[in-house]
Amino acid sequence: MKRAAAPIAIGLLLGVLAAAGAAVAQLAPSSNAPVDITADQLDVQSQKCTAIYNGDAEALQDTSRLRANTINIYYKTLPPKSGAQTPSSGPGSQNCGLLDRMEADGQVYYVTPNQIVRGDHATYTDGNKTIVVTGDVVVAQGKNVTAGSKLVINTDTGVATMASGVTGRGKAGRVRSVIYPNQSQSGAAKAANGGSGGLKAPVPPPPRSQTN
Repeated sequence: MKRAAAPIAIGLLLGVLAAAGAAVAQLAPSSNAPVDITADQLDVQSQKCTAIYNGDAEALQDTSRLRANTINIYYKTLPPKSGAQTPSSGPGSQNCGLLDRMEADGQVYYVTPNQIVRGDHATYTDGNKTIVVTGDVVVAQGKNVTAGSKLVINTDTGVATMASGVTGRGKAGRVRSVIYPNQSQSGAAKAANGGSGGLKAPVPPPPRSQTN
């Protein structure tokens, strides 16, 4: 079923989003594909150069997807052009530039062909091409599962770092991994199969229908 149209002024929407120009988030490793975003509602705050996607929001790029209750997109605010109206002169007068960051909140899932990441909050920063996932963070690859409180993924290099606020041997809450060295399974699609030594692999909601 097609989603309802977002209740916004089309001219204002196009003005803010078009100002982003060639800004493309890099959710998929080394990809310049466009980002396709769907949600139940879209609100644009032109004065803040912000677009807010509410309700089962999902951002797709190539074979990677970011899913959350809400996805907020922030564009860089540029100085007013010479002779142009000031931001205080009314809606739509703000000069918005390229993508700054993308924030996801509530039941966050970041899914690629090789892994599933679940957390409470995620921030993609365009300047350093990183996704930072925080909260109750769980990563699954095949049957292997790792848990912590902060995961940093560089989408350019694929390098990831899991951290926890707990240190000291024997203390609960430290980074923990359960690894099956002889497993033949690989990829996020098989992450839910089999046990994980007490760590439960995250199961993301199904991808949205391509007919939406």
